[in-house]
Amino acid sequence: MNLMKHLSESIEEYLETIYRLIESGRTASTTEISRTMNIAPASVTQMLKKLDSEGYVKYSPYRGAVLTERGYRVARRMTRKHRILERFLHDILRIKREKIHRQACEMEHSLSDDAERALCHLLNVPGECPDKNPIPACDFKFSTCEECLEMKDADIEEIGCRDEKLRSLREMDEEETGRVSFIRGDYRVVRRLMDMGITIGVPLKVIKKAPLNGPVEVEVRSSRVALGRDIADNVFIDTEEE
Repeated sequence: MNLMKHLSESIEEYLETIYRLIESGRTASTTEISRTMNIAPASVTQMLKKLDSEGYVKYSPYRGAVLTERGYRVARRMTRKHRILERFLHDILRIKREKIHRQACEMEHSLSDDAERALCHLLNVPGECPDKNPIPACDFKFSTCEECLEMKDADIEEIGCRDEKLRSLREMDEEETGRVSFIRGDYRVVRRLMDMGITIGVPLKVIKKAPLNGPVEVEVRSSRVALGRDIADNVFIDTEEE
């Protein structure tokens, strides 16, 4: 069962491509999208105009596209499914590294939310794909992975989707604030964060981000703590509450 409205594979691929380009620090220009997807620029322009009219992107000629909140949610969801599938293909099925990306692309569009959740449990809630790219948080209404595991037999329809738009600490900008809404990992991760004063619902502020994959310094409960990538990628913030 999928909780979100089913879209065409083409639309999902475009939104996912735009997400990944922006994630990697590139501009989602017509040229970049065309090169990445190996599609003619004219066809890309036509699709971007369609996505703009349907509320998934904001498109500006010669500048490219920016995801709207609606498009962002779809793109993150598809990126999550893709990277979980890459982990499954790599870790469980032992598919050759050079083949897993294409295979995951073919499988992600038909992967149900129930299957996604089951794979996440099977893989012990992975935080990154084999290429070390972060896996976005799930959309289900849990504040920790422990809650999800405790309700592993619950139906997706019963659980429902969260309303807030979450970003990991590493995705936030310096001086940006928000509240901790989801922590990924087992009880050891949760305990480690609790010892730092980072718990569900606590407000925090990003003070400084080191270049590339360096630590993120945050202010929480009147103290400053530095979090490495392994933790910062797994603490998700609702920035819309502040």
